[in-house]
Amino acid sequence: MPVYQWVGKSSTGKEQKGEMEATDASIVRSRLLRMRITPKRVKKKPKDLFENVAFLQPKVRSKDVIVFARQFSTMIDAGLPLIQCLDILQAQQTNKTFKKITRDIRESVEGGATLSESFKKYPKQFNDLFVHMVAAGEAGGILDTIMGRLASYMEKIDRLKAKIKGAMSYPAVTFIIAMVVLGIILIFVIPTFQEMFMTLGGELPLPTKITINLSNLIREKFFILLGAFILFIIAFVWFYRTEKGRLMVDSFLLRLPVFGVLIRKAAIAKFTRTMGTMLSSGVSILDSLDIVAKTAGNKKVEKAVYKIRTSIVAGQSMADPMAESGVFPPMVSQMTAVGESTGALDSMLGKIADFYDDEVDQAVESLTTLIEPIMIVFLGVVIGGIVISMYLPIFKMASLI
Repeated sequence: MPVYQWVGKSSTGKEQKGEMEATDASIVRSRLLRMRITPKRVKKKPKDLFENVAFLQPKVRSKDVIVFARQFSTMIDAGLPLIQCLDILQAQQTNKTFKKITRDIRESVEGGATLSESFKKYPKQFNDLFVHMVAAGEAGGILDTIMGRLASYMEKIDRLKAKIKGAMSYPAVTFIIAMVVLGIILIFVIPTFQEMFMTLGGELPLPTKITINLSNLIREKFFILLGAFILFIIAFVWFYRTEKGRLMVDSFLLRLPVFGVLIRKAAIAKFTRTMGTMLSSGVSILDSLDIVAKTAGNKKVEKAVYKIRTSIVAGQSMADPMAESGVFPPMVSQMTAVGESTGALDSMLGKIADFYDDEVDQAVESLTTLIEPIMIVFLGVVIGGIVISMYLPIFKMASLI
């Protein structure tokens, strides 16, 4: 089906433009009029030679889905029909990939499918949580409220992910820069000193010998060492993709002194936020736990959530297996127990999520504060040690003179 580019004026007189898929230009004009836009110019869009090459198309970011859900909520709340909402969302979408997805969803809904069924066709953009919550919204007649909750939930989860990435990226970037500097010194600087020491003769100090031997090893066996490093990365990735490997690595990450605390708090914040949002939207507790387990991001947390689900199926409460899991702190299980007994589990989980969001903020600040002196000491010891080892022979010569 061809795509048409259009330019028109809204009811307020503001000029608008966009793209729309239709069989001919007259259909585009009639749709624009239904959207209260007076068409000025409608023309067929030239074909993109690379539109069928998937990896060349723009990716749909979480921000695109958040804006989509937020605008959808506003338009439904304003009383616009579902098809018209999807028409408007498609018309104003700038991401080509997401525009095509929105168009396919609109056509699916026009063909008689429910909105949740249409979303389910695109699991990469709309996960199980999104689909189940939309289905609950359709069944309860509160689709506008659900879309608003989804947008708020995704915004908070995105902020949480950004905090974790920020905390992890700082030491990683610093370490990489340190390794690059160290490599430059060992490959290009040390050989110059080595030539100078050879001309002088005499016995070199042990630290100087170690540095020179390390430099020679890296220069002579560089490609062997690089190949071994690449093989190690491939083997680690393969191991991590196995069930046992991922459980072992994720369990180890949770036990790390500083990073483990941050990862655990982020996992608890995500778990409680997701559970609270789904329960308040009318999704059953078993479906919620199933979805939360799949989106946990940590195999040990996922295993603990599935144990909670199994216990609930057996007739137990949610708090008891949570306390026994070893993943959730006593405060979380105790507050969950209070929420279950008072019938306000969703709001209680929301309060726990807010608390752990603040805890993640504090953990990130503590990590940043702690990492700075550690990296300074590391750089000072490693690079300073190499520099001193190179100057030891010179100091020895000076003392002899």
